[in-house]
Amino acid sequence: MSTNDAKKKKKPVVPAKDKKGPGKKAIAALKEVLQQQKEEEEKLRREEEEEEKRLEELEKQKEEKIRLEQEKKDKKKQKEKEKKERLKAEGKFLTPKQKADRARAQLLLETYKAQREALLNPSTVDKEDENGESEESDEENNDNPENNKNVAKAVKVQTKNEDSSNEEEESDLRAAVVCVLGHVDTGKTKILDKLRRTNVQDGEAGGITQQIGATNVPLHAIKEQTKVVNGYATRKFLVPGLLIIDTPGHESFSNLRTRGSSLCDIAILVVDIMHGLEPQTIESINILKTKKTPFIVALNKIDRLYDWQTNPRKDVRDILTSQHANTQNEFKTRSQSVILQFAEQGLNAALFFENPDPKSYVSLVPTSAITGEGMGNLLDLIVENCQTHLYKRLVFNTELQATVLEVKAITGLGTTIDTILVNGYLREGDTIVVAGTDGPVVTQIRSLLMPQPLKELRVKNAYIEYKEIKAAQGVKIAAKDLEKAIAGLNIYVANKADEVERLKEVVAKELKSALSTIKLQDRGVYVQASTLGSLEALLDFLRSSKIPYSNIRIGPVVKKDVMKASIMLEHSPIYATILAFDVKVERDAQELADTLNVKIFQADIIYHLFDKFTAYQDDLKKKNRDQFKSIAVFPCKLKVLPQFVFNSRDPIVMGVMVESGIVKEGTPICVPSKEFVELGIVTSIENNHKTVETARKGQEICIKIEPIPGDAPKMFGRHFDEKDILVSKISRQSIDACKDHFRDDLLKTDWQLMVELKKLFEIL
Repeated sequence: MSTNDAKKKKKPVVPAKDKKGPGKKAIAALKEVLQQQKEEEEKLRREEEEEEKRLEELEKQKEEKIRLEQEKKDKKKQKEKEKKERLKAEGKFLTPKQKADRARAQLLLETYKAQREALLNPSTVDKEDENGESEESDEENNDNPENNKNVAKAVKVQTKNEDSSNEEEESDLRAAVVCVLGHVDTGKTKILDKLRRTNVQDGEAGGITQQIGATNVPLHAIKEQTKVVNGYATRKFLVPGLLIIDTPGHESFSNLRTRGSSLCDIAILVVDIMHGLEPQTIESINILKTKKTPFIVALNKIDRLYDWQTNPRKDVRDILTSQHANTQNEFKTRSQSVILQFAEQGLNAALFFENPDPKSYVSLVPTSAITGEGMGNLLDLIVENCQTHLYKRLVFNTELQATVLEVKAITGLGTTIDTILVNGYLREGDTIVVAGTDGPVVTQIRSLLMPQPLKELRVKNAYIEYKEIKAAQGVKIAAKDLEKAIAGLNIYVANKADEVERLKEVVAKELKSALSTIKLQDRGVYVQASTLGSLEALLDFLRSSKIPYSNIRIGPVVKKDVMKASIMLEHSPIYATILAFDVKVERDAQELADTLNVKIFQADIIYHLFDKFTAYQDDLKKKNRDQFKSIAVFPCKLKVLPQFVFNSRDPIVMGVMVESGIVKEGTPICVPSKEFVELGIVTSIENNHKTVETARKGQEICIKIEPIPGDAPKMFGRHFDEKDILVSKISRQSIDACKDHFRDDLLKTDWQLMVELKKLFEIL
């Protein structure tokens, strides 16, 4: 054995108990810290994974959207290509020059026909129509040079006599302005399509000029559709046509004009016969009643009736009587149900051919916008109403009555305004005054634009300029400085320079008056819309949905709006939101909103906007309730049932009677009569041996009260007894939490008890 080995052997062995190291408590604490770190790391890892998944999903959605849009474009291109090839094969493909020639020929033909009707006795015209004189024969005659001379003569006669009164005309009527209303998916768009078109062929609009924001349905198109109606041969037409407003929402319909009347002369309310009156239908009825606007009901989708036999070339009355007995019975049952629903809204209603008194009964016209049944009857009834009950209203007046329907930016024209000219004239060069987001806008009409004959408005560069437009028409006005114009208010023309300032005051007063009627709340959402009408419509909807609003504005969302909306973050964070209806959100405004945590919800349909906000509201409420669940203390007053004290301390288990209020798990309990001694927290509640979360006044329950961590356990018989009333220990913080996040959980009597306890605890 070496010396080193000997030294190693002699080294004393230190007993384990003498070693110095961390104690059990320190090890346990260390383990707990490590466990917490591990949990925190795990939580962060999960959050990162979720964020990655969310970003991946967003990217997928974005890619899918791009793919679908591209697919849609490709399909459209392919469809157009196939159509072009088909037309070429059929020999119907026309060059732009050929189309222009056809349009000119058609316009000349219409002029001739219109003049012929004006010169002939109305009954003679009706006889000719009845005897089957067709447009085709007119076109053939138009090719004859001799007949072209006749056309020229007719035009000359018109020029010569245009200032003289026509003895046969009882009065100079303007076109009636018609609005179409109804619930979503009732067929409003298809009804509009049917009213706007007669004989659609190869994409041409059958002679009906499509206007901006509105559709002009001329008289010859009305006659074409109403030929199927019984009694057409004796019908005398006085109105020159109809002007159908076809913009989404028809906000101008509900806006009051300065003359106290509505922009709309008569309305069509579309009702789905299969579903009856729906929420938006009832909302439309209320608007119609408020504005005292006459209306006709299109009882749509009759083609959905069981075993329906289609025949659009007949009067709808004859079509109904030709159906099978089962179909007729179903129609009778469903139409009677709709009539009953109208009665519940305080309105008499009847099928138009059974209407005992059109002045006091709303007429229901059975229609199918898909197959066309009843559309002729609907138009015929509108014309009849215009020429009888609305005759005086439709007499042309030279006093200007015009409304901005929409503000649009058009490539090559700049910002334009779509206008409904109800009465009077508009002329190129007129100085107009309109309401604007930053004050009245004064500008000069540069162009009065309408589409080319037989052309859809969507066709680019299809506008014809007019020097003068006579009511009633839908017209696009091109002028400078229209970017901030507000839709939904009147247009004024300054005939003299000194009128401008006065009209600016009138316009400013109108806007102020319209906005001053809107009552704002101290706490509520910030609302923005593109037009006055859409703003009013949205506010009406918010009122009915009991959503308060604190501020309003017309125009795009800018940084200033975000700053104003952010004020709610201090008072009521749930309302720190902007509801942007049919308006743009500027990029810097969105960035500021993200920084300040102001939510901006954007949509062009009221219901979509509402759904987005309520979903956010519900989600935020749930988060807040979870967050403040332990802070909010519901008020309760409990009486001890001494015969049911099962455990007197740690935990106290006993039966109690809820004298008032509501007790829930987590409620801290104290004894006011014993210097507010705190017994602990209710950790469980049983009612009839079943665990429940809450119990209300009058219920006898068994509760378990566990001591507050760190407090000495309290005991029944020493710290309190059966004579003492137990109450929930409330605080200023708990009261505020109940008010902000659990208000709907508490009844009026609960709040009364809260006030009583507040005084008891001397809470300010």
